[in-house]
Amino acid sequence: MSKPHGKLVIVIGPSGVGKSSFIDRILKDEPNFCDIITYTTRKPRVGEKEGDPYHFVTLEKFEELKKKKFFVETARVHDNFYGTPWDQILNAWRLKKVVIIDVDVQGARVFKAAFPKALTVFLAPPNIIALRQRIEQRGSVSNIEVRLQTAAKEMTAAHEFDHHIINDEFELAYREFRIFIEKLLKNQ
Repeated sequence: MSKPHGKLVIVIGPSGVGKSSFIDRILKDEPNFCDIITYTTRKPRVGEKEGDPYHFVTLEKFEELKKKKFFVETARVHDNFYGTPWDQILNAWRLKKVVIIDVDVQGARVFKAAFPKALTVFLAPPNIIALRQRIEQRGSVSNIEVRLQTAAKEMTAAHEFDHHIINDEFELAYREFRIFIEKLLKNQ
């Protein structure tokens, strides 16, 4: 498949750092932005449903899609699989939308290799204690120690990406994020 062209923003960071909050906010602020709905084999949490925030599929269906090269990238995270679909990205670019996605570090590396002009922003918590509290507050306490170990490893990779923001106070961190977005939009 030839490489498509379009603007791409990749938000990277550990589970619970606030990636979804940043994306939800930019989607409200910038109507030309389009989020990609990732596929996952994990079970929906309370309040989640098919297509919001993921496409929930069986492992068998996921493997079938993977064999068909349906995904740009796939990753195994906390005993579940995640994949970013090509079709949504291509459709968004055809409509001249700016694609914004959140992926883990390994997924971001794949995207950065495939799309070197993508804007990459790494979100980090102020510290591991704050991250633990956020994960516990949102009710996803299963495998919390594994999540925190993964987070510690992911944070060592922050230097690989274009920008690094510490999400200690959301509004301040989001303003910093907006600066990078506005620079990207000026280069249209």
